[in-house]
Amino acid sequence: MKMKQLLILTGVISLNIGFAQEKNDITLKPQTIERQYLGQKPPGLVPEIFAPGIISIDSLIEGSITFNKEMNELFFQRREREESHNIYTMKLIKGKWSTPKQAFFSTNKKYLDLHPRFSPNGDRLYFGSTRPLNDSVKSSGLHQWYIKKGKSGWEDPVLLSEKLFENEWIMCVNSTEQGNLYFNSKEKEEKLEDEGIYYSVNQGGEYSKLKKMSNKINAPGKWIAHPYIAPDESYIIYDAERTSKYENGDLYISFNINGSWTKSYSLGSKINTEKSETGATVSPDGKYLFFSRGVIRTREDGSTYWLTDTYWVDFVQLKKELMEENILNN
Repeated sequence: MKMKQLLILTGVISLNIGFAQEKNDITLKPQTIERQYLGQKPPGLVPEIFAPGIISIDSLIEGSITFNKEMNELFFQRREREESHNIYTMKLIKGKWSTPKQAFFSTNKKYLDLHPRFSPNGDRLYFGSTRPLNDSVKSSGLHQWYIKKGKSGWEDPVLLSEKLFENEWIMCVNSTEQGNLYFNSKEKEEKLEDEGIYYSVNQGGEYSKLKKMSNKINAPGKWIAHPYIAPDESYIIYDAERTSKYENGDLYISFNINGSWTKSYSLGSKINTEKSETGATVSPDGKYLFFSRGVIRTREDGSTYWLTDTYWVDFVQLKKELMEENILNN
């Protein structure tokens, strides 16, 4: 089963996994880069597992990590045992990062909650959920929601523009500094594997009709999904299954040069491997790229399941090399 299918299903696949013991609160020295990143030593150009034993737990599925601009609050998705993906959070309070706990708006593992994404200014957090609509007790499929930060903290979840997104498959919403939204979607008659990257323009608080990005991004392939858009819309990163020796999910980037998108480029062999790389995000300071790397495991009965870890890598140097190799020297 493909990684994208695993992220969509709501508990159909059983995982025979155990629990790992999480670390206690993390006390960090002030004024250090490590303080912002849970005490982790920053990586170079070779991806490293991010926060092993804290975020990345053996035998669990994690991903879609997102930080606020102050770098003192984060959210990510996690799946445990036979439960659905749920959203977890951590906070930096008085020099200590709290242990991961389920976010207040998540559905206690009853429904699927996934792909949290902070807005650039940190006042909104977007996420997807299969929770029921309109006080119904039955799920009506995956919809996009957001929570807004008020004077006293996060407010209750709000359904994202129900009129605009009615009957549409929308997943992994990201917003820009201008309030434009990027996400993966599909036409009603298309198969799920034929999804692609779409966007909607913020027009004074109202959103434009969904528009599909050009074939510079939506080039031939399957499962084109999980976009990360730069706050200034200068680049977009997404994952897709395209013809390669591995035939699994890989990460691609397209640059916005003077208002035009370049063709998409692979993030390279250090990022894209025989495993599946998906769900990229970039830290608010633009320094580090985060992504999930997954592998299929086989049970004794022959059935298979996915395990993933969250990785991070120096994005400043990686982006510079990608620009020099593909844009500046051509």
